[in-house]
Amino acid sequence: MEIQLPESFLQRMQELLGEEYPAFLAAYDKPHYKGVRLNPLKCTQETLEQHFPGFLRPSPFSPLCFYSETEKVGSLPLHHAGAFYSQEPSASSAVTLLAPEPGERVLDLCAAPGGKSTQIAGLLNGQGLLWSNEIVRSRATVLLSNMERLGVGNAVVSSCHPETLCSRLAGFFDKVLVDAPCSGEGMFRRDSQAVTEWSEEHVKACAQRQLAILHSAAQAVREGGVLVYSTCTFSPEENEGVIRRFLEEEPAFVLESPGVSFGRKAEALDAVRIYPMDGGEGHFAARLRRVGENPACPASAKLPPEKGEGFRMVRELLGNIFSQLPKGPLVQVGDRFFLMPEGMPEYAGLGVLRAGVEAAVLKGKRAEPAHGLFMAAKPEELCWCVSFPCDSPEIAAFLRGEELGVELDAPNGSYVGVAVEGMVTGFGKYSGGRLKNHYPKGLRNKK
Repeated sequence: MEIQLPESFLQRMQELLGEEYPAFLAAYDKPHYKGVRLNPLKCTQETLEQHFPGFLRPSPFSPLCFYSETEKVGSLPLHHAGAFYSQEPSASSAVTLLAPEPGERVLDLCAAPGGKSTQIAGLLNGQGLLWSNEIVRSRATVLLSNMERLGVGNAVVSSCHPETLCSRLAGFFDKVLVDAPCSGEGMFRRDSQAVTEWSEEHVKACAQRQLAILHSAAQAVREGGVLVYSTCTFSPEENEGVIRRFLEEEPAFVLESPGVSFGRKAEALDAVRIYPMDGGEGHFAARLRRVGENPACPASAKLPPEKGEGFRMVRELLGNIFSQLPKGPLVQVGDRFFLMPEGMPEYAGLGVLRAGVEAAVLKGKRAEPAHGLFMAAKPEELCWCVSFPCDSPEIAAFLRGEELGVELDAPNGSYVGVAVEGMVTGFGKYSGGRLKNHYPKGLRNKK
């Protein structure tokens, strides 16, 4: 075994697994599982399988998730376009238990870097509201970037303390996910830092923090709503122990059957455990339901009226870009404008980084579209859009930030979507047979 695992961790796992301990230990001599998850907001399974470089094998944890051995997928045009999200397959299991449906209000309380939030967004299919929160501000910006890349429009991204957020939004959500910070034992095969940071004291500290987060989350769940708790660790203290203590202290909740066929039953508890022997790196997930009352519900957001020259310019800009105008109220924050999701609760003081889609920014006496506006759009919604194959020199040049030569009957000055295999991945400004590149510099492939 190349990985040097803490002796006390090995002893704990031997006690936990018994006869299966040798099989668990043998897994550390094998490569860790890698995978990708299809983003149905932008791509079909047929398109992904046809153009992804490498074989995709279905995983048992979600119909959207596949095993893949392909390395370094971040520079692929399909990745830029938001066709998929790189994710260890069993990480999709918690959202499968959550089972979000279009039209629901869903909270992902510990959401960075965005794997589970973007999975939820795909299942909501643009209907309902997703609130994705991450208390660490630097991680919340990564979450925001991933949400934008995958074209999520009906979401709020915030950086707020869980207790503050959930007490203010008490009773608002149909479903809440707590993918809690943990000791990360399920990451040992692929993250040496997780091994270095592990200790029995760290496990106990994590369990205390997890219980506090779960109590906060409970406030946000409406009567009859669902709360899913998950970790990527094996320790009973952080898994079954947290659930047992929570149920003792929160009589309004009951444990439900996970209703899935993957993994294995948890230790004397109707929840799911996943080990490397089960096809995943390591996860735990439990599904709870609020059966007690929760009469609280936050007030709806009071949005200011669309008044002023800035709003007029942005609305005119949107009319020149879209053949089908995007829905939602327009809100101004400084010199930036956002298309807000419908059904927003009052959100002042909740650390909101973005609500909905960034639509435009004012630059002097003109309005320019934002990158996120195009990432959330479909080609058929745009007045002008050019699409290229994923192996074309044009799309490679565009992703390097280069100008493109294209012949369109669009007026000079038109903003034109640029798509790969029918998925919008950015835009340019058209003039005289040339498309000036507006792909963000921080996202471009190296020349």
